[in-house]
Amino acid sequence: MLRMGPHRILLDCGIQDISPLLATSKRSQPADFVFCTHAHADHAIGLLALHQAYPQLPIYASEVTAQLLPLNWPEISPQEMPQFCQPLSWQSEIQLQKGLSATLFPAGHLPGAAAILLKYHAPERTYKLLYTGDFFLSNSRLVEGLPLGELRSLKPDVLILEGSYGTARHPHRRQLENQLAERIEQALTSGYSILFPTPPLGLGQELLMLLRSHHYFTGRDIDIWVDHQVSQGCDIYLELLPYFPTSVQNFAQHQPLFWDERIRPRVRRLTSQQSPTLSESPCVVIAERETWGQQYVDYQRESWVLFWPERPGKALKIPPELESQFQRVETYFLSEHSDGAGITQLIHNVRPQHVIFVHGSPLYLADLTNLDELRNRYQLHYPSTGTLVELPVGEMFIQPALPETHYEAEVAELATEINIVVSQSITTDPRWQSFADTGMVEVRWQGEELVLRGVSQRELLNQGSDPIFPSQLECCGNCLYYRGQRCTNPASAFFNFKVTPDGCCPVFEASQEFEDRD
Repeated sequence: MLRMGPHRILLDCGIQDISPLLATSKRSQPADFVFCTHAHADHAIGLLALHQAYPQLPIYASEVTAQLLPLNWPEISPQEMPQFCQPLSWQSEIQLQKGLSATLFPAGHLPGAAAILLKYHAPERTYKLLYTGDFFLSNSRLVEGLPLGELRSLKPDVLILEGSYGTARHPHRRQLENQLAERIEQALTSGYSILFPTPPLGLGQELLMLLRSHHYFTGRDIDIWVDHQVSQGCDIYLELLPYFPTSVQNFAQHQPLFWDERIRPRVRRLTSQQSPTLSESPCVVIAERETWGQQYVDYQRESWVLFWPERPGKALKIPPELESQFQRVETYFLSEHSDGAGITQLIHNVRPQHVIFVHGSPLYLADLTNLDELRNRYQLHYPSTGTLVELPVGEMFIQPALPETHYEAEVAELATEINIVVSQSITTDPRWQSFADTGMVEVRWQGEELVLRGVSQRELLNQGSDPIFPSQLECCGNCLYYRGQRCTNPASAFFNFKVTPDGCCPVFEASQEFEDRD
């Protein structure tokens, strides 16, 4: 909830239960205006209930978001869905009331996602606030990144932006897509079928475009099945094609964007009639994560792989009833938000006075407010839920005390090992339990810095399982002497060394399992 002069603006409404808004309202309605940045449920799920409670309350969003919003309420038919959202064009300033205006800019992340610039024209000066919602500077398959040049040197008084990934740095989105495509290709080549549980909007359509356009799968004789809710999102995307990047529109001129049973790989809608045939040959199923069905894996469970998305800052929570159905579970990560480098890049280009971090783990937001390169230039805030933040503009500001995130350590170099001794105070951080869960760490160089990462129980279990690799390949993973990720063949140059499963050498000797598959 934002107050600029006499105006009250609600920025997104991602709560299922809107009673806090009803209970605290002392006027005829809880806000004067509502803006929705994008159609994901955690930003939009409460809008319908808010409209039903206050039919006269204006709700604004981009043109694409306004058409995607109904996907959040699949129980309501399109004919019964009220048209409660007023669509706005990109980069067109509108007057909301006298002295108050708004402008939408594309924010990346999801088709239609918007950053909102609000201006309040007071008698003494004009106040400016920029709210990013979820934003992504990089291009994805179906969405162009936030156009940083359009916001450069905007100099708002206040910037409210998300910190979903904290200060972490992630590989480029295209690199992550290539890594995932390679793992999918290996699984399919090895005879596995794949289930991707996804939200109905965003990730499912991105995976479809990856499978449709990546060179690993072009012309490949496989079926891609899409369940009902994800396919509904695909159908609306097709209606919005003129709003998509030029590259996507060009692709659609030569072949269907989604539904295609003529060009391989074939993309088809999944119904209960097709379910019994899914295990006849390797395929890919993309299903809404809340409505996945037992029918997807009942027929040959050992031939299926579950690919579950990782979400930085949040614990990996695979429903036990789903995980128990699969003998093989893989996790993957495709960045959908800007990482620490993207966050600081946006701040330095926009050049605000106040920065408010929201939408992220409190620990991740604290990490961002501890960055010296930000603390020395901007007034930083990461308020907890329900906290009133008053922002003096152009006045003296004292930076509040921030939690300590640096710890003293000593390094001792011994004859056969290196000991790194860290202060005991590090264990008070809630992240320590996850880091020290197994007592194993992975150590790597990152430039001039040495990075330590805790190894989870799942990673240790996966290391002990058979990896996915082509069944016809004469490689270490198919060799009789491959034991515990090491070569045990005295005739090999790799004897007693740790080897990768896809490695090979002249003295390869097929294992019994390899001969059986051959």
